[in-house]
Amino acid sequence: MEQILQTKLSFAPWVDPRTRRLPGVVPFELETWLEVDTAYGAQMALRDHLIATQPDEVMGLDESARPAAEELYDMVLGLLPGLGFAASQDAVTRPDGVTVPLNRGAPIKTLARLMQNDFCLMQPDPSGASRQSVLTGGALCFPSGWRLSEKFMKPMLRIHQPIAAYTPELAARVQRLLDGVQPGRGLMRGTASRSDAHLSDPRSEGDLRHGSHQSRYIRVERQSLVRLPNTRAVVFTIHTQVVLPEALTPDQAKALAEFPIRLAD
Repeated sequence: MEQILQTKLSFAPWVDPRTRRLPGVVPFELETWLEVDTAYGAQMALRDHLIATQPDEVMGLDESARPAAEELYDMVLGLLPGLGFAASQDAVTRPDGVTVPLNRGAPIKTLARLMQNDFCLMQPDPSGASRQSVLTGGALCFPSGWRLSEKFMKPMLRIHQPIAAYTPELAARVQRLLDGVQPGRGLMRGTASRSDAHLSDPRSEGDLRHGSHQSRYIRVERQSLVRLPNTRAVVFTIHTQVVLPEALTPDQAKALAEFPIRLAD
């Protein structure tokens, strides 16, 4: 499968000192939350294919999360005109010219066919079995080494299994971070890795593969947290960009030489 590449990297976490260091979490205004980048058309064509051929693999929604999914649907539709989308009462024409029917009854599928970013809904466990937030719904077309079906309705600590560094103490800190997200303003962080994998790289737990200094691509994920004001669900979004090193700007390349990407252990 041919790799899908951006022609430029709109966000390089190693450039800004705030996102360069762990935990690297910074606030942002909701007007800058969603993005249409240089690989939009190619990424959306792949999303459409995955949604049509593997819907159960890339989408999920627990009925307890339907109100949150519908609230997210309404929020995102309100942001589309500023991103180059043309909306009517029944459909939206994307920046790549593809028209997507609007269906509030299928909020996850509709949103997944409009935006490049993946998104997950994090909410209190509806069963009450865990004090941690659980993944109640979302669309995950461009995972980096995990599967939505294996993490669906699982709490944070279980979601990050088998990552050894994700301890109960770290899970508690992440939960405090989720609890602290307030409506109207988001939190974001970035990850960067060397990779030879395709944009869509679903793998099961235990299938651990990492890039090396010789890997061809740089993969960056802009990970954001947004609180929905009515249902109080937290939306975790992942905007993924994959570039060749030569696509970096001079400033990005200079900063990368000074602060190289740390490879996974």
